[in-house]
Amino acid sequence: MDCKKTGIFIKKLRTEKGMTQRDIAEKMNISPKTVSKWETGAGSPDISLLRELSEILGVNIKEILKGDADINDREEGNMKKTKFYVCTECGNIITSANIADIYCCGKKLENLQSKKAEDSDHDFNIEFSDGEYYVTMNHEMTKSHYISFVIYITSDKMQFIKLYPEQEIHLRFKKQGHGYFYVYCVNDGFFHKYI
Repeated sequence: MDCKKTGIFIKKLRTEKGMTQRDIAEKMNISPKTVSKWETGAGSPDISLLRELSEILGVNIKEILKGDADINDREEGNMKKTKFYVCTECGNIITSANIADIYCCGKKLENLQSKKAEDSDHDFNIEFSDGEYYVTMNHEMTKSHYISFVIYITSDKMQFIKLYPEQEIHLRFKKQGHGYFYVYCVNDGFFHKYI
C-alpha cells in the first residue's frame, strides 16, 4: 500500500461526501489527528478500521488499499453514485448525480446516508424468479411509520417504486445486473443491500 496515494484517495472521497476529518473521526470513534495522518500519508488505517472506513466512504476495502477506485464505479454519471434527499415536511424525494445544496419547504436537505439492511431491523428479502427480483419486507405500514420507497440501482439504471401506508411490501423489479437495493423508512432512515 502506498500511504500517500491512499491518503489522497481518502481525502478526495471524504470531501466528495461533504464530510470533515472530525465527521469521519466521530463516526469511527478515533481522533481527527488520526484521519489527518492518513490523509497526509504519515500513517495508514489499521486493518481493524478498514471495513468501517470503506462503508463510510462508499468504496470497497481493496480500493482504499490501492488508493484508487475501479474506473467503472468512479466514472461520472454512474447511477450507483446517485445522492438521495427527502423532505420531511412534504415528502418530496429528490435525486442528484453529485452532492448538491438541495432545498425544499424552506429547509436545506441532507444527503441520505444508508446503513446496511442486514445489520438492522430493516432487513428485506430478495428472491430471483423469471428475470425479476421479488422484494418482500415485514415492516409496519401505518400512517406514522412506513416504508416510503424502494429503489433498485445499477451503474446505468434506476428503478423506483413509491409506497404508501397500508400497502403491502411485495414488489417486482426487472433484473438489470449487480447493484443496490435501497429502502427508506420515514422514521428510521435509509437502508441498503447489495445484490
